[in-house]
Amino acid sequence: MTTGNGGRRGRPGYDQQTVLRRAVELFNRQGYDATSMGDLARELGLSKSAIYHHVPSKSHLLEQALDEALDELTAVVAGAGSAAEASAYDRLRAVVTGSVEVLVAHHPAVTLLLRVRGNGEAEVEALRRRRWLDARLADLVQEAVAEGSLRDDVPPDLVSRLLFGMVNSLVEWYRPGGPVDAAALSRAIATIAFDGLARDA
Repeated sequence: MTTGNGGRRGRPGYDQQTVLRRAVELFNRQGYDATSMGDLARELGLSKSAIYHHVPSKSHLLEQALDEALDELTAVVAGAGSAAEASAYDRLRAVVTGSVEVLVAHHPAVTLLLRVRGNGEAEVEALRRRRWLDARLADLVQEAVAEGSLRDDVPPDLVSRLLFGMVNSLVEWYRPGGPVDAAALSRAIATIAFDGLARDA
């Protein structure tokens, strides 16, 4: 039997973004490997067979979520790399603040990204892309050291890991919609990080 709007009774309709959002929430809540398509079907109020009308596989959802996070972070890093007129220090600071803003805007997807361990093709590819980002960030730190903007007594790759370890830690406690907005949060992290890293005059 069909409803007046042509939809099938008992089979809720979901667009792809809603299915993806609910899947990512479930993956973050109980773990990707521990989540089955049956679990997702129950989360959406669908039968196990009906879920395949919305998405071909669990790994497809994982790949979409990881791409969402990585595409946004890559755009931030690539944008800083192409801003040749700016100093390396300013570009590095822009990457930090931009990364915080991405994390806030795409909190569930970034949270999932930071939890992958390389189990499966999608996770291996995500880790490869993360390593590319890490390498670009370390290069940018090295440029800032070379121009005399940052202290030179800490290895650039360690500075990069510490900076983005601080940014990434936000997934553990920050809750979108809370009392601190993205702009205030990114300013606070940049101030704490760069005041401590700035070379003494």
